[in-house]
Amino acid sequence: MARLGLELHPEKTRRVELYDGKQGFDFLGCHFRKRLSGTIWERECKRLYFLNRQPSQRAMKRIRQRVREATLKRRCHADLRTVIAELNPILRGWGAYFCTGNAARSFNQIDTYVYERLCSLRVKRAGRNLKPRVASTWTREYFWNLGLYRLRGTIKYPEATQYRSSESPPASRVREIRTHGFHGGRMETRPKGEGK
Repeated sequence: MARLGLELHPEKTRRVELYDGKQGFDFLGCHFRKRLSGTIWERECKRLYFLNRQPSQRAMKRIRQRVREATLKRRCHADLRTVIAELNPILRGWGAYFCTGNAARSFNQIDTYVYERLCSLRVKRAGRNLKPRVASTWTREYFWNLGLYRLRGTIKYPEATQYRSSESPPASRVREIRTHGFHGGRMETRPKGEGK
């Protein structure tokens, strides 16, 4: 640390015990915690813990604040497509940052929050003239058809993080690498004058 000219912050630095998911920590907008894989436990009865990365509470609060600012009730008479066009870059950028983590639940929560905010705009605009059963037509699909960006279904897990069952071990490329002689593999050498 000293060689790099860095030093630990006395207030922000602490030790956490990640074993068995006892504690977690926030870093760069993400909350890190070890979690037991329920799928592997049910399938193979193995206790495997993975490092879970999801949006921190601060990041969730921040995105809700930005959505709330874009859907203030005074904007109820604005064209809904215009409001959605302003929301989409916010949602798309925030989702792109967290889409490689374990953010499926957080994404669903934000999708629900956006849907509720847009519904409240429609209700506010209708006011006393809101007819019975009209609000029930303002479904999620209704807003998606207007072009609303959906966070749900945008998670992209890197291939390196995929768990491979012991029943199907990954194929080794050592033999292939040695055959081609890459990165320290054994290469055949022939004396000079010998045929190619």
